[in-house]
Amino acid sequence: MATGRTHRPATRSRGIPEATVARLPLYLRALTALSERSVPTVSSEELAAAAGVNSAKLRKDFSYLGSYGTRGVGYDVEYLVYQISRELGLTQDWPVVIVGIGNLGAALANYGGFASRGFRVAALIDADPAMAGTPVAGMPVQHTDDLEKIISDNGVSIGVISTPAGAAQQVCERLVAAGVTSILNFAPTVLSVPEGVDVRKVDLSIELQILAFHEQRKAGEEAAAESAPAPAAAKQQRKGPDGEVPAVMPA
Repeated sequence: MATGRTHRPATRSRGIPEATVARLPLYLRALTALSERSVPTVSSEELAAAAGVNSAKLRKDFSYLGSYGTRGVGYDVEYLVYQISRELGLTQDWPVVIVGIGNLGAALANYGGFASRGFRVAALIDADPAMAGTPVAGMPVQHTDDLEKIISDNGVSIGVISTPAGAAQQVCERLVAAGVTSILNFAPTVLSVPEGVDVRKVDLSIELQILAFHEQRKAGEEAAAESAPAPAAAKQQRKGPDGEVPAVMPA
């Protein structure tokens, strides 16, 4: 079985921009939904709308994959699903470990979308001795003392950190030392990693704060609109000496 340790995605070597890589999962999600409805082809406009981007950007992104569609027909849905999955490295098995099995870690362990998207949760790891052996999502939690052996035995190159902030950096360093080269960080802290290690950060509180900013701005705009004076029905006309509007204004 192929593992993440020996097979890396080809996106960097092919020169695909990071912004395009970030949009590929959006296209794949929209295409998968079309495939499940047995839709054979899709236009760039329809797919762009489903993915939440503009069609020109979509066509540019697909040009990096060598896909240009067929004029008057569009894109073949099944082929694009395969092509994007291949570029993202999802046509192989990616074993993943989740470190930190609190409420968030347990929720991630119970997420059913990993397997269908090319990822296999190989192990659940926690520092609490009382958690050792406790089944979560049908899998026994293992202690952090065994972290390095677990990484080695399962050929893991992707780690998920869902620990408290204070423990995240130490866990990160142990993961990297054991051979993990990609980390998804849910801990509310910035991780320091060496060159060659990729970190993606998911911070729910930051996302909520950004939404709060937009809500505050919208509320301010609505309040300003409500307090603005109503426009005058008509501008007061200038009157001449006799009280009438002069037919010709003086030079």
